[in-house]
Amino acid sequence: MFKTVLVNVLALAVLLAGQQARSQDEEPKISQLSVIDRDFMEDQRLAVDERARSALGRQIRGEKNNDLDVLQQLLDRRAVKPEETVLLQGMGVVMGDLLAAELGMDWVIYEDKLGRSRALRFGLGDHYLYPVTMISRRYEVGATVDVRAIYDKAVELMRPHLPPRPFQ
Repeated sequence: MFKTVLVNVLALAVLLAGQQARSQDEEPKISQLSVIDRDFMEDQRLAVDERARSALGRQIRGEKNNDLDVLQQLLDRRAVKPEETVLLQGMGVVMGDLLAAELGMDWVIYEDKLGRSRALRFGLGDHYLYPVTMISRRYEVGATVDVRAIYDKAVELMRPHLPPRPFQ
């Protein structure tokens, strides 16, 4: 028994040491959005707005309640197909803009061994949200998507990392 515990403890120590060494070598690289990123995201916003106008007679206005409702209606009315990944990710950009405005976050590029992502970061800390795929990854596999619930969960996850509001 003691030998088994000792072997397990040593194996865990080796595993943790290996992970620590790898994590130091694989620190994510954070950078500002490039001009290409900004232009692509703007094109995505415009595409979502155009789809909302043509399918719903509504528009994206940068207002939380309106825009979350428009995004939900696009999904509920099947005005966006599951294979329209770029448009679905554009919906994530629209939602990300709302999160950024409410939480005081900024769009950045997050690069690690898994790839390059557009993310929201609070300040200069290590707290990130990845709204671009929050809608698409669910919708593409046929899951029911509650846009407001996703938004509220993202806010809830970030609240503990934000500075307190005045008079709280």
